[in-house]
Amino acid sequence: MGTHVIKMPDIGEGIAEVELSVWHVKVGDMVVEDQVLADVMTDKAMVDIPSPVHGKVISLGGVPGEVMAVGSILISIEVEGAGNFKASSQPAAAVKEAPVAAPPKVEVVAASKPVAAPRTAVCQGPMVARDADERPLASPAVRKHALDLGIQLRLVRGTGPAGRVLHEDLDAYLAEGQSNASTATAAYARRSDEEQIPVIGMRRKIAQRMQDATQRAAHFSYVEEIDVTAVEELRAHLNEKHGASRGKLTLLPFLVRALVVALRDFPQINARYDDEAQVITRLGAVHVGVATQSDIGLMVPVVRHAEARSLWDSASEISRLATAARNGKASRDELSGSSITLTSLGALGGIVSTPVLNLPEVAIVGVNKIVERPMVVKGQIVIRKMMNLSSSFDHRVVDGMDAAQFIQAIRGLLEQPATLFVE
Repeated sequence: MGTHVIKMPDIGEGIAEVELSVWHVKVGDMVVEDQVLADVMTDKAMVDIPSPVHGKVISLGGVPGEVMAVGSILISIEVEGAGNFKASSQPAAAVKEAPVAAPPKVEVVAASKPVAAPRTAVCQGPMVARDADERPLASPAVRKHALDLGIQLRLVRGTGPAGRVLHEDLDAYLAEGQSNASTATAAYARRSDEEQIPVIGMRRKIAQRMQDATQRAAHFSYVEEIDVTAVEELRAHLNEKHGASRGKLTLLPFLVRALVVALRDFPQINARYDDEAQVITRLGAVHVGVATQSDIGLMVPVVRHAEARSLWDSASEISRLATAARNGKASRDELSGSSITLTSLGALGGIVSTPVLNLPEVAIVGVNKIVERPMVVKGQIVIRKMMNLSSSFDHRVVDGMDAAQFIQAIRGLLEQPATLFVE
């Protein structure tokens, strides 16, 4: 038997260190070739580290949240044959015996989540008499289960070690049928529990980027309402006529097209600013980042060369990238290189937002929800579909007048959607 040592790979782009985000294996596990061992986080994306061999995990080289240098030992696997680890070239002690220290499991009942209605419950034998401030031993999962059932945990007899309350004890409390009127106030019981959540992985990267953006850029926001009645009618017509063969269109492809057309007259907004070199780079290509929420946090996949795409081509690419981002399959190239970002909170409601710039870009366009409102049109009150654009700009690069004129140009294009396609 030998030892195969896997080192932190060179992920490219001049990256010298990466953050170990999560282990998918532990010491003692048997692994097979191509099995994902760990996820590591670069500045731009989450990267899977697969196993090149079959074998048994004998040591881990780091803990989640640790920043590791490229080339450092990531994991050691016991394999058939000689392996690749030579004791003469590197002391065995160099293989770091790190415990599998996954982030604490966080089990939270959100404040907005409705608590299950209190149920009539009984305990097995006499109820336990604990003081109101006494905190019985129980796991977070048991505490959540008790809260969902409307049971005051201090009334339940614990049969686990040191009197720990188990799931079975909750079941027994319910099974006996003895009424417990005090559970009626479970939803209003005072709480004193706390939890600590490590900020690692994607959440750490998001925090760093947001803090960096707000500290370095001179943000200002501009909000305008747009009558989207006409473009929504066009969208419905196109979906009815071509939806079955070409796919359904959302509003986003129209917004991407409006950005492309408007940016022709405002090249200073389709730009990146290197504030260290004091250089502004204006791009002819329009690479639109589309902010996408995933299970691991906010990601911004990029629709490249939007200026060369039709409505359906843009719609297809937006859908493909959003799916890849949500599934954690978006590549580094798909998550980098944007020249302007489009972010949409419309589905969640809200009439105004103040989006944070995606540095080194100098503009981000935010979409709010569409609502029907009475509007005065040619002296008549009519019902129109209205939507706000809440956009932010880097005032170091973009003047207020230019930002306002840019948004007004987008407004004109969307309110007269035929102009989106007039060359």
